[in-house]
Amino acid sequence: MMSRLFRAFGSLTAGALIGAAATSAVAQEASNRVAAETDWSVFQETDPVECFGVSAPKSQLNTKDGQPVTVNRGETLLFVFYRPAQGVNGQVTFTGGYPFASGSTVTLEVGGQDFQLFTEGDWAWPATPQDDAAIVAALKRGAEATLTGVSGRGTQTKDTFSLLGFTAAVDEAAKRCTS
Repeated sequence: MMSRLFRAFGSLTAGALIGAAATSAVAQEASNRVAAETDWSVFQETDPVECFGVSAPKSQLNTKDGQPVTVNRGETLLFVFYRPAQGVNGQVTFTGGYPFASGSTVTLEVGGQDFQLFTEGDWAWPATPQDDAAIVAALKRGAEATLTGVSGRGTQTKDTFSLLGFTAAVDEAAKRCTS
């Protein structure tokens, strides 16, 4: 349980600090952006040392009772983090831009494979580092990833991310932040 909470709060802290800087428009001007790989960007922080690949979705679909609805959402981003001091190598993290339904999971689908991410507040993560590694491997082989979640208000969201540049971005982040 403690490792799960550590993983969650580590990502929450990082997400709070860089979430606004990671959007497409702002990322172009951020001083800590060290690479752009097609649809993915790479950022590097120095205190604490942290590197990550990040992307915004190419498409979003919000539905309630099977019908499309318009909703207000915050930043929607998919990350892969590297934090050498904490031994974090390739941690997958997703923020849907809204509080997820209590006790719900997010499904990440890539290449016909489904992975479950646990949720807390606006954030979702795989349960273990082994799950992170399996997801990163699948993302490297895929063309797009779709993350499906449910908000606390019962809205189903489906966010589709391009994986063009994913492998290059993740490899660059790993190179910069792996001891």
